[in-house]
Amino acid sequence: MVVDDEPLARSSVTLLLREDPDIQIVGECGSGEEAVSHVRALRPDLLFLDVQMPECDGFDVLEMLGAQVPTAVVFVTAYDQYALRAFEAGALDYLLKPFDDERFRLALRRAKQRAGQAGSSSPKLDHLVIKSVGEVVFLKTAEIDWIEAADYYACVHVGPRTHLLRRSLADLDDELDPAAFCRIHRSAIVNLERVSGLKLNEDGEHEVVLRGGTRLRLSRRYRKQLQERMEKRISRRTESPRVPPA
Repeated sequence: MVVDDEPLARSSVTLLLREDPDIQIVGECGSGEEAVSHVRALRPDLLFLDVQMPECDGFDVLEMLGAQVPTAVVFVTAYDQYALRAFEAGALDYLLKPFDDERFRLALRRAKQRAGQAGSSSPKLDHLVIKSVGEVVFLKTAEIDWIEAADYYACVHVGPRTHLLRRSLADLDDELDPAAFCRIHRSAIVNLERVSGLKLNEDGEHEVVLRGGTRLRLSRRYRKQLQERMEKRISRRTESPRVPPA
C-alpha cells in the first residue's frame, strides 16, 4: 500500500512497484486517516508511507495502527531529520526524495525479504476451539463455510450451525490459509472450497454464491484478491468460478 498526500509522489512509487511481478498494490491513500482505515481493512504486508501529511502524519498512522502495523514499513519523504525517529518506530527503510530506481529496488528487496520471513514463521490456522455455555467445540477450519463479523466477535457458519467466537475478523483473516480462505467484504470471509459461483443482484452488485445457496456481498475492494486466489485453484480443478471484471 502506498500513502502520500501528493498524487505525483504516490504515482512515482506505484509505477516502480508495478515493475515487480511479485508485488500486488492493494491500495493508495492520500491522507493518514484514510491509510489507517485501509490498512485495517486490507492488512498489507508492505507500507510505503509519507512522513509529513496534514492532520495525521506518518508517525500518527503507525501509532493509531498499533499491533496492526504491516510487516514492513518504508518511509518516503523529502526530509532527512525524521530518519532516527522512523527507525525507532520500527521502519525497515527510509527513502529520501528524490531517490533513484536502484535505491528504491534495494528498499523493496529488503521489504520482500522481511515479509517472506514473517510469512514462513507464521503457521496457518487449521482448527478453532470454540467455547460456549456447557460446550467446547473443536472445529477444523476446512469444515467452515464462511465467517461473519459481529462487533468484537466472529460468527463461524458451519452447515446449519453458527458458532460465536471471540476473535476479530481481521485476526482470523491473518491466520487462515490464504489458499483456502478469502475475505470478500469487510464483514465476511469465505472458504474457497464452498464457492459455487458469482452473480449480480438486483442492484447490480456482485455476490458470492456458496454451495447450499447462501449469497454474500462481494466488495469491489476484495474482488481482485478473490479472482487471484480462485485462479490459483484452477490447476487443481477442471472448472473454477471466475470473478467478472470490474
